[in-house]
Amino acid sequence: MLSGKYSNSLIYKRHSVRRYADAPFSPEQADHVLHAAMAAPSANNKQPWSFVVVDERKTLDAIAELHPYARMMKGASFAVVPCVIRDIALSNPFYPQDMGASVENMLLAAVECGLGSCWCGVHPKEELERGIAGLLGLPDTVFPFAVVAFGALADDPSPSDRFDESRVHRNAW
Repeated sequence: MLSGKYSNSLIYKRHSVRRYADAPFSPEQADHVLHAAMAAPSANNKQPWSFVVVDERKTLDAIAELHPYARMMKGASFAVVPCVIRDIALSNPFYPQDMGASVENMLLAAVECGLGSCWCGVHPKEELERGIAGLLGLPDTVFPFAVVAFGALADDPSPSDRFDESRVHRNAW
């Protein structure tokens, strides 16, 4: 485990949380997650994103049924569906990196405000994209990139350290 001044970084506290406590979330928490998402780096500042916040139980449960890896939505307090704006994606081959950075910012913001989270990919699975788009009534101008569950932690996860020196090469392979 990393020691020293960086050992308490949010990065090491972030986990994929699939079990949530039954507790409400505050609008400030959701706003913080969304502000963090839009603070992500973006190639040529294209910002290819738009977001759908889902906090209706019926819709969260429907996502859990539709997405084979999103069962945790049944216990989540809310979810965010980051969507890609098609016109921007056509002119920005780096939109997947932009979207990934945006989602990671949401995951770190969740830790910062005491929430657990779990990122479930949607794009490029076309059938899953169509299902989520239909469920949420997305216009043709966007497509879903992922679904991210958020909720109060049911357990207190231990810090994560997956560092593997054998995967580090310095200056050349």
